[in-house]
Amino acid sequence: MADVAVRETGTARSRRPRRSRQVRTLSGVDRLTVALMVGIPTLVVATLVWGPAIATVLLSFTDWNGIGNIGDINFIGLENFRNATTNYPPFAPAIQHNLTWLVVFFLGPTLLGMLLAVMLDRELRGSRIYQSIFFMPVVLSLALVGFIWQLIYSRDQGLLNSVLGTQTDWFGDPDINLWAVLVAAGWRHTGYIMLLYLAGLKAVDPALREAAAVDGAGEVRTFLQVVWPVMRPVNIVIIVITVIESLRAFDIAWVINKGRNGLELISTLVTQNVIGEASRVGFGSALATIMIVISTVFIIIYLIQVMREQRR
Repeated sequence: MADVAVRETGTARSRRPRRSRQVRTLSGVDRLTVALMVGIPTLVVATLVWGPAIATVLLSFTDWNGIGNIGDINFIGLENFRNATTNYPPFAPAIQHNLTWLVVFFLGPTLLGMLLAVMLDRELRGSRIYQSIFFMPVVLSLALVGFIWQLIYSRDQGLLNSVLGTQTDWFGDPDINLWAVLVAAGWRHTGYIMLLYLAGLKAVDPALREAAAVDGAGEVRTFLQVVWPVMRPVNIVIIVITVIESLRAFDIAWVINKGRNGLELISTLVTQNVIGEASRVGFGSALATIMIVISTVFIIIYLIQVMREQRR
């Protein structure tokens, strides 16, 4: 009887239709939605970013002055690049000023932003208020920051001269205006770095700090040997952002004196040649291409580090 029951049960199971795995296919509406979600951003990026970037690189090898039709464009090879590096006096000061901007940003606002993030991560009393105060300049554009600091640096009615009792032209003197602008730009950059680093610190596993404390490590040693290595991806992001911010610095220098009189930057030279009185689009495009190449080097380094982290 038991054998018969087993055979009947097996027969019944064999007769049951097997459920086939159904592959879910997208409907026409779903496909259209996905196509729009992918296609529209891709079109916008290609039109507003990649298109102008490629056009800039191509125009850098021409002598086009922006006047006339496209048929007036003549290919001149590397002539614009040779003129920029050998026969264009503002180019060397602009490179020097951008490098100064980079070094000062690393040694000043970047380190200060990290220090503020470490202090605020300790959940001090009123830390929310401090975060808001330090982050407030980040929501302002550099152009607006320039207008604000003009009120502080004004020679006749500025706050700084009123406090010091001096008549210094902070934005007009070519010997000191770069440093004055760096203080104003660093005021904004400090809050930006603080926010990024604070977000990274919040993501660190608390168990790592607890294990270090059990082993008898102090706060400084815990940060340098435990937290800092874990923050490596955030550190790379901050380095890349600081480099790019230093290279594309433009707004505040242009607002103050059109990038002249000691405030020459690569970005201001590009603007002066492309839309200025000279209207040398080809030459300005060569300067912009130099900026693109330098920025691309750091972006590639960042992407390599990101791919290494993903492989790990």
